[in-house]
Amino acid sequence: MKLSELAALTNSAIAQGDFDLEIESAAGLDIARNGQITFLANPKYTPQIKETRASAIFLNENVELEREDIAVLRVRDPYLAYTRALRVFNPQPEISASIHRTAVIDETAKISENVEISANVVIGANCEIGENVKIYPNATVYENVKIGANCVIHSGVSVRENCEIGANCIVHNNTTIGSDGFGYAKTEEKAWLKIPQTGRVVLEDDVEIGANSAIDCASVGETRIKRGAKIDNLVQIGHSCTIDEDALICSQTGLAGSSVIGKRVILAGQVGIAGHLKIGDDAVITAKSATSHDVENGKILSGIPAFDNREWLRSTAAYRRLGDMAKAIRELTRKIKELEQK
Repeated sequence: MKLSELAALTNSAIAQGDFDLEIESAAGLDIARNGQITFLANPKYTPQIKETRASAIFLNENVELEREDIAVLRVRDPYLAYTRALRVFNPQPEISASIHRTAVIDETAKISENVEISANVVIGANCEIGENVKIYPNATVYENVKIGANCVIHSGVSVRENCEIGANCIVHNNTTIGSDGFGYAKTEEKAWLKIPQTGRVVLEDDVEIGANSAIDCASVGETRIKRGAKIDNLVQIGHSCTIDEDALICSQTGLAGSSVIGKRVILAGQVGIAGHLKIGDDAVITAKSATSHDVENGKILSGIPAFDNREWLRSTAAYRRLGDMAKAIRELTRKIKELEQK
């Protein structure tokens, strides 16, 4: 692909180099070679520009390039442009419309013509599978499930009864959509009595769920993951939760039941959210933090229990000096006693 074509596809402008330069793929600064385009987004990698063998690079306006042997594409967000380049050079393969002979599909299911259903897939009664859906081997779709157009369901996935998946969704290996919520009532004999979980899970359009995650259905009503939300591997979403648009939930995070996560919220790895909480739009909770209180819009929180990130940074800096502080206090205490004895 010519550099000029790539520039148009990535919303960038050629600032240096031959418009007809051929670019065949994209790679990181340290591994890029001749014929590839790379990028610089994090300033700490700036020294690698001197060594990279890439033919072209995405740079923002604030970065100067001292080399003349590399084509330069100027763009506001080099990482976004690089992502678009990767998508150009690595398009999703088209599905091969077919149903494997070992697939088990209930006769009441409605299967669109242009779908690919692989070996040992099971699709239950009254399901609806949209156009251009690809279901990999050993996936199980329970009864009354709807899967929208252009979805990819990877091997080992289970989509439980009555759940709905919108268009353009991806569900990765061994994830369960619609598993029973964790609900029990204590009997007179102090034993746990299971509460029937009669609700469902809804994934809206453009949602992606990582591998080995579990999204629980509601006891009544629904658990809803809204448009564009992205959920990483090994994430637990409790019953009746709502994840709003474009939220990002990283690995090993756990949400207790009835949590409400706002638009564009970022929950970093191993975050814990107590039940019945509201995390406001654009909030960020950093890795290994947990909260048992509502979070206001735009807040950045850290720690257990989580509090303002800037205060947390100051607190952790002080924590590292506690040993010296304790020693100083002991010395001051000794001197005060000596003065009192005089």
